[in-house]
Amino acid sequence: MTLMSTKWPGFLPYPLNLKGKGGTGPAICLWEKENVEFSPRKAVYFLFVFLVLSQCMVYGYPPAPTCARYECPSYSVVQSEKEFEIRSYKDALWVSGPKVVAKSYKASGDKGFLILFSYYEGNNQERVKINMTAPVFIEVQNSTYTVYFYVPENYQSTPLPRPISPEIKQVRLPKYKYAAVIRFDGFITDAIIPIKIAALKKSLQGTPYQRATAVDNFFLAGYNSPFEPTNRANELIIPFN
Repeated sequence: MTLMSTKWPGFLPYPLNLKGKGGTGPAICLWEKENVEFSPRKAVYFLFVFLVLSQCMVYGYPPAPTCARYECPSYSVVQSEKEFEIRSYKDALWVSGPKVVAKSYKASGDKGFLILFSYYEGNNQERVKINMTAPVFIEVQNSTYTVYFYVPENYQSTPLPRPISPEIKQVRLPKYKYAAVIRFDGFITDAIIPIKIAALKKSLQGTPYQRATAVDNFFLAGYNSPFEPTNRANELIIPFN
């Protein structure tokens, strides 16, 4: 018995690797629709290609859109999965605000942010404005919150303007070798934080990075101004060795 060849609207795959600032983006596949001659041999070929591509698909977070407008810290991606990403941040200079003990993320975060933002806006001994960077890091340990701003590249190797407030300190981050990351949109709230912690720790179970689930402290990374209601990127980060 012979099978007649017919026109079949197939899909031809073209893999494309994308790299972005602040890390390596996902490997994605673009599909271009074409009319191809259908035959059993070609059907087997397309099935083979599909199976190969499905095995080599790489998940990952693209660079946050804010990093196209502001300097962001550099990191390398150790492993990317659909539910999380493992990073290794480059050692760099940051500035930190005071340690604030509070029950609310927003109240403590606002206090530390305003102190550092004022310093970047020129409230320093030299009256020099420092370019804003992203993201804003907030370290959370029990009920203690500490806000960090990344220092722009032009001050990484030259002296920063001297702060007027004694609560502003220069620090080097990261304190740990690795970072387990989960990204989410919307706004960071006290209600969403435990949900994202649980989701990240659940995703890490049974992986080579399961030891991160025993770490108590974590970081929150906010990439957007509160006046940007859409296209937001936030991350919850568990540091570990």
